[in-house]
Amino acid sequence: MTAQDYAPGLTVRGFTPPLALAGFKLAAFDMDSTLINIECVDEIADAAGRKEEVAAITEAAMRGEIADYKDSLRRRVALLRGVTVADMELVYTQRLQLNPGAERLVRTLKDAGLKILLVSGGFTFFTDRIRDRLGIDYTRSNVLEIESGPNCGQLTGRMVDQPWGDICDGAEKRRMLLQTCEQLGISPRQAIAVGDGANDLPMMAEAGLSVAYHAKPAVREQAMVSIEAGGLDRVLEVLR
Repeated sequence: MTAQDYAPGLTVRGFTPPLALAGFKLAAFDMDSTLINIECVDEIADAAGRKEEVAAITEAAMRGEIADYKDSLRRRVALLRGVTVADMELVYTQRLQLNPGAERLVRTLKDAGLKILLVSGGFTFFTDRIRDRLGIDYTRSNVLEIESGPNCGQLTGRMVDQPWGDICDGAEKRRMLLQTCEQLGISPRQAIAVGDGANDLPMMAEAGLSVAYHAKPAVREQAMVSIEAGGLDRVLEVLR
């Protein structure tokens, strides 16, 4: 698909704006570095003195340089062992912020009647709070295992299996998007998918409108809309 600069810092590919917002019924968002300003796993690792090591794995995974996302996440989470719930609380209260335009975009989409889905390779400790903060309808993310007994309140370095599976990776993001569309009785072409990393590409490929937000090169090159400057709400510039 041919890309064109639609406006400064905003590239569109494969369609001519504007698209009718009324044609969409669902918007699916990644969380880390998309709805929020940080990669939570990297910031949690900082409390263990392992941020540089974990962030290097995260960067490679987001760029698509690590084929097995699940293995990369298990490796990173193993390095979090001993971090406390109090440490994670500080990440949420002191480091995590919504990205510019996130609140306005979600509110505008909800006012237009769209349902909102949050699908994240991150953790329920954060996604549940972002869900409640933004009024998100559906979420899927990973559960960090917490020690009981003498080390109560510390991370074990493992994740907890859930009824739908073990880890929310790119394939699970895609599956959740399709499952939510089926539940709503809509086509995936009536969905918008927004992300920044390689693990977002499977769901973005199914959506009627795919949006890359300050994304890795491979994601920018495949998205229908790439926001390279400004806030998330810039996607509204291609909708009416």
